[in-house]
Amino acid sequence: MIYDTLRVIGSALGRMVYRPAIEGLGNIPRSGPVLLASNHLSFSDSVVIPLAVPRRVRFLAKAEYFEGPGVKGRLSKAAFTALGAVPVRRGSGRDAVDALELGLRVLKDGEIFTIYPEGTRSPDGRLYRGRTGVGHLALTSGAPVVPVALTGTERIQPIGARLPRVSPIGIRFGAPLDFSTGYGHLKTGPARRAVTDEIMAAIRSLSGQQDAGAYNDRARAA
Repeated sequence: MIYDTLRVIGSALGRMVYRPAIEGLGNIPRSGPVLLASNHLSFSDSVVIPLAVPRRVRFLAKAEYFEGPGVKGRLSKAAFTALGAVPVRRGSGRDAVDALELGLRVLKDGEIFTIYPEGTRSPDGRLYRGRTGVGHLALTSGAPVVPVALTGTERIQPIGARLPRVSPIGIRFGAPLDFSTGYGHLKTGPARRAVTDEIMAAIRSLSGQQDAGAYNDRARAA
């Protein structure tokens, strides 16, 4: 109930202030598990996507956003919870496995789960190589994958900026990709890599971003 109310109010305010160009909402199935795989340009991406999609969207957020002290900490926890965030710790290989398990649990429950295959925000607007966690989620869950391309969100809240700015943004949802069959002949690692590369190609086709041709090292450092 809180999520629905926040989404309706936030969506109305967001559309009035930012006037986003939204394309392809009809590509998101109306029910059942869906994996949204998006490029990542700004902290605000995790607000923009849930407010644009008519269904409840879940995504991972740093556990620190749920654990801050005082009034600010409580407000942060309430906001992220209402937006559909799932707290997760980052730093170790075990943390990465736990994050994927959380994503699979969301998909198993028939919900929408959002993942940023690049691992973290692009520092220069280019699209970096996807990490194979998205391939693991797609192959293990069998859920359709909807590629998402965000444009302009880096101008709303550039890396390091505390307060959002007003700037035009665009959100494009591509046609669902089905990875439930066709990869049984490959070993686990190559299958995840192939699926991940196909997803990233679909995102790049929607966003028009330049291919960085490498991993985002900021993701590994984080």
